[in-house]
Amino acid sequence: MNQTILLAEIISALSLLIFIVPKQWKQPTALALSLSLSTITTGWAWSVFHTGDVLSGNLSATFWFYHSAMRVDSLSALFLLIVNFGSLTSILFSRGYLKPYLSVKSNHEFSLHYFWLFWLQTAMTLVVTLHEGLPFLVAWEIMSIASFMLVIFESEKKEILQTGIYYIIQMHVALFFVLAGFTLVEAKTGISGFDGLVVYFRDNPSIIMFLLFFAGFGIKAGFIPLHSWLPHAHPAAPSHVSGLMSGTMIKMGIYGIMRVVICLQHDLLQIGTIVLLLSLISSVFGVFFAIFQHDLKKMLAFHSIENIGIIGIGIGTGIIGRSLNHPTIVWLGFAGALLHVVNHSLFKSLLFYCAGSIYNQCHTRDLNRLGGLYKSMPRTGVLFALASIAICGLPPLNGFISEFFIYWSFFKGLGTGINTSLLFLGGILGLAVTGGLAVFCFTKAFGIIFLGNARSDSSAHAKEVPTAMLFPQWLIAIIILVIGFAPLAVLPVIKAPIPLLAASGLSVPDLVPIEHTLLMLTLAMGIAVVSFILLWMVRRHQQARHILRAGPTWGCGYTAGDSTHQYSATTFADSLHGIAPALSGVKTQYKPVHKEDIFPREVRQYTTHQEDQLEKILILQPANWFNKLMEKFVVLRSGKIQHYILYGLGFILLAALLTTLEWI
Repeated sequence: MNQTILLAEIISALSLLIFIVPKQWKQPTALALSLSLSTITTGWAWSVFHTGDVLSGNLSATFWFYHSAMRVDSLSALFLLIVNFGSLTSILFSRGYLKPYLSVKSNHEFSLHYFWLFWLQTAMTLVVTLHEGLPFLVAWEIMSIASFMLVIFESEKKEILQTGIYYIIQMHVALFFVLAGFTLVEAKTGISGFDGLVVYFRDNPSIIMFLLFFAGFGIKAGFIPLHSWLPHAHPAAPSHVSGLMSGTMIKMGIYGIMRVVICLQHDLLQIGTIVLLLSLISSVFGVFFAIFQHDLKKMLAFHSIENIGIIGIGIGTGIIGRSLNHPTIVWLGFAGALLHVVNHSLFKSLLFYCAGSIYNQCHTRDLNRLGGLYKSMPRTGVLFALASIAICGLPPLNGFISEFFIYWSFFKGLGTGINTSLLFLGGILGLAVTGGLAVFCFTKAFGIIFLGNARSDSSAHAKEVPTAMLFPQWLIAIIILVIGFAPLAVLPVIKAPIPLLAASGLSVPDLVPIEHTLLMLTLAMGIAVVSFILLWMVRRHQQARHILRAGPTWGCGYTAGDSTHQYSATTFADSLHGIAPALSGVKTQYKPVHKEDIFPREVRQYTTHQEDQLEKILILQPANWFNKLMEKFVVLRSGKIQHYILYGLGFILLAALLTTLEWI
């Protein structure tokens, strides 16, 4: 493995070529580098899946100034495949998406963008292959810096720069929690990184240390209430970056949590319950908040929170299964989580690329300014519909398969005891509510965007995006269909990491019934699709035998309305807002119409915007209180150097006094 590691390091160093080549060659250069790195690391993953062995090697001190061991096991291999495919499709999509920016962005800005886009892939590759504490944290920091630089691509816009700063601050809060965890573990065991966690959890209570790591990795993943950066950063970033961040980068938080889960040995029921409850809250509230968004990319960002919650539900269920020593629950829970990691990386990146295609043509993300796009952008409409069905967990696509595993694990756990049965029953209800709300939200999104009449001039004049932007989307769509119709084809890759997560002492369940059920599902969905196609063909044949006359629908004297007579994103979600107005955080602005003012002369508007109540309570209000506290000390900022010297002298005297009194 050391030879291929050295080759990968040389490829990483060659990323400096991006600064040298002409502007139009930067994307092909980044693509060639990404493809080369992906070929090497996919080879590692294939070797692990094929042989079942763990690969190990060392980073070269020539490149990194530090000898560090790399290790690729089955969990790392699965995430390497996700990183590689997500990075390649992102770079492919960027060629068409960034074309309008060629005339407004400088050569240096394009160089920086593609340099950091490649290094985001490199950093994520390092994150999933490094196990020692310090090298892992360095890779984690490179990942945060790279994504920050990508988010602020349009840094000339003040709001985007502010969003980038907000994002990088939260990433460093996450880094602090992970750093604190590794530091405490090494101080206690003398062993750095994840290997030290195994020893720590063997000899010490697990809950507090697990929660410390969960806070750090959970911020990156976007679990509620650690999610507040996500709805800001995804809309601010270019769409190919949003797709990579949501589809792939936030899974690094899931990877970190799974690494910690592998090390757990005690307090499994309590930890599993905490993870399951937090995940249920994330999934339900993530999709609930998404419904009230008018910004297409912000809506998709909240759906990322929802799907991170679904992944967490599978993880929590698997941990509880370990505590019950129930191998079938363990297998189904972790299989559902791992498969949903793969599935979400596919349909969420596809949705963001569709959003990028829409923005490329309509120059807006506001749902209330879109409409009627299926007539002018039919391929984008088909891709968006496909991804929408998948993210809602509906058959016959891939999202249904992973959620089916999780539902199955819940039903298997209903007879395990009163407390756990109630927990699993709550999981069934929570996941069902999540699915129902997701269908509601994407019915709204697809209907408002693609059906009806255009709500703005830009929507009315939209055209289908070029093949360069559609090609990576079709690649993703094909894999979504393959997993949905042939889940047994990807099952070997999904089940390989489960023994790591399940613990060595747990027996392996009989997989024949599980595989048989998947085969029956595949056959049932195949028969349903074939039947639908046959019925459609028969109907077309019957129609061809008769002469049909098409004419306008009789409207009782009413000819046609304009786009303002259609449902908007606001009115579509209004019924749900009425159920829980305080929880939704929706604020309305309008001038009411009184009886005596039935025919108002002035134009009136009804507008709404949604505020994240959790962000307001947990972050914005404490930040305001802190700012007010700091304002009380502004008197110390006199601007006179004599005063500042006096402050330093006073601090030294105070430290000396406390030391003399042995108080410090």
